[in-house]
Amino acid sequence: MTTAIRALRDKGIAFTPHLYPYLDHGGTRHAAECLNVPEHATVKTLVMETDTRAPLLVLMHGNREVSTKALARFLGVKTVVPCSPETAQRHTGYMVGGTSPFGTRKALPVYMEESILTLDRLYINGGRRGLLVEITPAELQRALTVVAVQVSQTN
Repeated sequence: MTTAIRALRDKGIAFTPHLYPYLDHGGTRHAAECLNVPEHATVKTLVMETDTRAPLLVLMHGNREVSTKALARFLGVKTVVPCSPETAQRHTGYMVGGTSPFGTRKALPVYMEESILTLDRLYINGGRRGLLVEITPAELQRALTVVAVQVSQTN
């Protein structure tokens, strides 16, 4: 059992775990293909930092990218950049490819692309490589304090 799964169970969040064969650099496209779900419904958890090195999480559709400029404007900071894998693991306790927004090592602010709320169900990392949890947007909002943002751009 992962820390993320434990955190979801502790809060009484309804979810369904899905295992798939992890592929290095396969990303959300590979996971979506393995689970036969739209890549748009697979949600990646990105660990980023502001120019003051304040860490944060961004939840984004698998087939979209984060406009770091738009996110920086929203946050009122100069810049936002992705963390190195080592820094991301230090902030979250998870390895890249297995980063979950649930049960992170320390509480981090979570920003979520607003259109994720329109999905019927989404698939997000369950705390290790090759594990996604299927969850509704409403349950996601029960599990996490999220701030909805509009910062997506196409790949």
